[in-house]
Amino acid sequence: MKYDDKVKNRVKRLEGQIRGVLKMMEEEKDCKAVVTQLSAAKTALDRTSALIVSKNLEQCIREEHANGESAEAVINEAVNLLVRSR
Repeated sequence: MKYDDKVKNRVKRLEGQIRGVLKMMEEEKDCKAVVTQLSAAKTALDRTSALIVSKNLEQCIREEHANGESAEAVINEAVNLLVRSR
């Protein structure tokens, strides 16, 4: 799968968020603030995973349709990926 710049930028922002959390820990910031930032990073990671799976699913369905085949197996695989990512 080819990953576009939007997805790569999301991952870079995630990386920045995690580094920010580590810095907060090193500076002994309040627990509530650290957990809030970790929660935000987790949400961003979940959304990025869902975006990647949905883009891949779209691409696979188009390929299956072009080949005249059923996309049911591809859809089931995508759903399983989403479930595992939770």
